Parts: sequence; structure tokens; C-alpha cells
Amino acid sequence: MGSFTDRLKSLQLLRKIIYFLVGIVSYPGLVLVNRLKISGSENLRQLPLKNVLFVSNHQTYFADAITFLHIFSAVKWRKKNRLGIPFYLLNPFTKVYYVAAEETMRGSFISWLFTLAGALTVKRTWNRGSKEVRKGLDPSDTRKITRALDNNWVITFPQGTTKPFAPGRKGTALIIKQKKPIVVPVVINGFWRAFNKKGLRFKKKGTQLSVTFKEPLKIDYDANSETILSQVMDAIEQSKAFMFKGADQLPKNQSM
Repeated sequence: MGSFTDRLKSLQLLRKIIYFLVGIVSYPGLVLVNRLKISGSENLRQLPLKNVLFVSNHQTYFADAITFLHIFSAVKWRKKNRLGIPFYLLNPFTKVYYVAAEETMRGSFISWLFTLAGALTVKRTWNRGSKEVRKGLDPSDTRKITRALDNNWVITFPQGTTKPFAPGRKGTALIIKQKKPIVVPVVINGFWRAFNKKGLRFKKKGTQLSVTFKEPLKIDYDANSETILSQVMDAIEQSKAFMFKGADQLPKNQSM
């Protein structure tokens, strides 16, 4: 099943059709039902079409990644910090993959559809209630990401969870050291208010959603993984230094 899905995923025409369908369904929720504010999209214009790693905080399973795909496609059509009328879905930007937990992408037609849209499924580095703790990515998962970077952009969420201010996982830093990609930090907010955890149903309408693309990081690729990971977590505003400043990222029933 996995190899068959991977073959389908590589078909650009199929991915364009999926982007169009997912985009048409999701566009009203981002722009009409809620309000999307985009900042820093000018930082995307001069990027090469391969070996670019976007690192971002994470608030829902799917809405975050869907929004990235909208923005990348709009930038391809020379939109600046806005989506506008979604003509860009007629010829979307498809040279992008995103990292998702394997267990999240199982068990439903919708999750399989999102896998075809470019998900790189990886095993979680930790499981709640499990005694097994792994500090880095499985080697086969690492290969998936490094191969995707060879000819594409890749979006990853270093925390591997939608819980705000969770620690980053070293696997992200190891990939950065190995592939030496251009690393673009992204900070998102408002998605946890607007959508349920999966990001497929509305929780609160009229919410301000924000996506900010920062300038690429200046990274010393020879530094140790802890130093690189710390730099990434600061850039996506998820380090301890941002915990009290970022109280608006926390659900009311969740304490720091």
C-alpha cells in the first residue's frame, strides 16, 4: 500500500487535482469564515525550488499544512501577503511536501487524500502512555525527508505535537546538519481557536489567523544539534523565552 501511495503521490497532475479540490473546500474557512493575515511572503520569492526546509509551530493536524499550500500557490501567482481570489488553484504549487505523524494519516479516506497531497509520514518520536522514547527520527523516516528535499520544499513541525511550547525534536536538527538546507522559520497563530484539533471542523468563526514567514536563518551547520535546535525553536517562538509572551497560543483550559 505504501509504495502504491508513493507512486500516486509522485504524479504531479494528480496532486494538482487534489490541491484544487482541497483548496476549493478549505478556502472559505480561511478567508470568509475566518480572517487570514499573511506576513513575510516576500521572503519566499527568491528561494530555490529545492532543499528548502520550512520549520513551524503546529496547532492543528491539517489546517496548518493546507494554509501553507494555499500561500505557496498564491505566491507562485505573484500574490503578496494575501490569497485574493483563488485562481491560483488552477495551477497550484506542488513542489512541496510536509511531515506528518504516521498514526494521524491512517484510517480514513480524508487522511489518505492528504497523504497523496504530499505528506511524508513518520513515526512519532514519543507516544503518550508508552514507555518507548526515541530521541531522533527513524532512519527510514529521515531518508524520506532528505530525499524529498533533493527536489522540493519540505514543511516540518519540529515539536511533533500541537501542544504549544512543547520541546523540539532533535531529528529536525540532524536533518539540517545532514542536508544543509535553507531554513525558513514560520510562526502561526489562531488556528487552535478557529478549528478543532484535526483542523477539519470550525470551533470558533470570525477568528484572526496569522502566518508569518521570517527571513531564512543563518545557520552554522557544523554546530551541534542542540545549538541548531535551540536556534530553530527561538525562531518559531516556541522556546522557554517565549512561553509567557505567547499565552494567547494556549487554550483556556491548558496551563503552562
